[in-house]
Formats: sequence, C-alpha cells, structure tokens
Amino acid sequence: MASFETAFAKINLALHVRRRRPDGYHDIETIFAFAEDGDRLERDADGTGLTIEGPFGAGLTAGNDNLVRRAAEALGRADVGLRLDKRLPIAAGIGGGSADAAAALRLLRPPGVDEVALEAIAAGLGADVPACLLSQTARAEGLGYPVEPIAAAGLSAMPLLLVNPRVPCPTGPVFAGWDRIDRGPLAGSDPLAAALVGRNDLELPARAALPVIDAVLALLQAQHGVLLARMSGSGATCFALFDRQTDRDAAAAAVEQAQPAWWCLATALR
Repeated sequence: MASFETAFAKINLALHVRRRRPDGYHDIETIFAFAEDGDRLERDADGTGLTIEGPFGAGLTAGNDNLVRRAAEALGRADVGLRLDKRLPIAAGIGGGSADAAAALRLLRPPGVDEVALEAIAAGLGADVPACLLSQTARAEGLGYPVEPIAAAGLSAMPLLLVNPRVPCPTGPVFAGWDRIDRGPLAGSDPLAAALVGRNDLELPARAALPVIDAVLALLQAQHGVLLARMSGSGATCFALFDRQTDRDAAAAAVEQAQPAWWCLATALR
C-alpha cells in the first residue's frame, strides 16, 4: 500500500470555452498535461484527520470544504491520518485542490472501488479532479470530463517552466468575465500541434482582472528557446515549454533575477 502520492501540477496546453450552459457552468474543450512535480500527500500514522504544512500551507484550512478531506470522506476513510505538503500556489490555475483531492483518491482507494466508481467520485468533487486523477496528457470536453488519454510521446519529459506572481486568481470571477464569444474548437491533431494553434479563452478576463499576468507572459515569451508560453487554466500561473533543458534553466534564472518575489518552478512534463 502506497504511503504517499504526488499531486501533480496540472496545466492546460489549450483551453477553449465554447458556451455558457443553462445551469451556469461552461462547456469547454481542453488539453490537459501534467508536470513531474506538485504537492505531496502522505499517510500520517501518528495522527488522524488532515494536517497541512509547506510553503503554501498557510492559505488552506482542513475544514469541511477541503477537497482532500472530502475525498477521504467519499471513500469512507475520514479517520485516516494525512499530511499535505502544500508546494503549489493556491487559486493558481494548476490544479491545486483538485490535484490534492485526486492524490487522496489514489492514496486511499479501497480494493473494492474500481476505476469507473473512482472517476465518478472524482467528478463529484470538481471538474478538474477526474483529469488530475489520471494525471497524464488528455483531452476533455463539456464540463471537463470524461477524460480521454491521448498519445503524447513528443511531450513526455519536455522541459517546463511554471511562473506565478503570487497573486490568487479565483476561477469564478474569471469565467464570469468571459465575453461569451465562441472562437471555435480545438484542432484534432497531436496535442502539441493543437496547443500551438489553440488558445486559452480565459486569458483575456484573467488579464483584465490581474494585469500582472501580462508581465508574466511577456517575460516568458521573451526567453530564448520558448516553444509555447501561455496562461494555464483560469490563472494566474503561466507556463513555458522548451525543447532544451538548458534554455528552461536559463529562463528560470532570468525570471528569478527579474522578479525574485514570484514563484518559479523548473520542471518537465510527465
């Protein structure tokens, strides 16, 4: 039985918002990809319930609305001691609580719960939780599930830089700011090619709410060797993909020198 799970950081290589549904939610088309790094969730044999620590732990509580706690309760494992090392920024567009909930589902899954049942539980916890449960390159439509894994040999191990200005960007107001213009579907080609001709329809409302996102994107786009620089999810984290690790590392150094207060993670795609 596993003693810990990584809650891998999620990025949206592209995110097309197609329409607002009568129920108030939005139909989307997206390509999910995941970093090799993220939060860490482990069993705590000496405790009960959920303990939160780490560089971003102060921004969370272990109350009834915590997705890790809700995931444990959904599996009937609320009595298990868990420790969350919160390494990713909160309200940042990279999975955060959804990835943590998915890690809890993988860590605490009882033998009698099959993949279909586990995905149903994940969907009940949040739109991104099924994708985070899978934690591999995938496409999704509608509310973000069901999730369809896709071949991504060209993306695996690709150098990735994540940058966040340490300003939270709640999802609700960003979706509310979308202009309701359908700019068309995702391309049906391989994920990188589709991402390169795609877009993130939430960038404009997020940038309007938080102009610092403009500065993050401009700094990333100015780096040598960037294949793609874009905001992830509803922001404010932005990412850059590189062909070469040396270019990624040079970009990380440049960002840290220019904006030492920002959060910056040099990693790679899974």
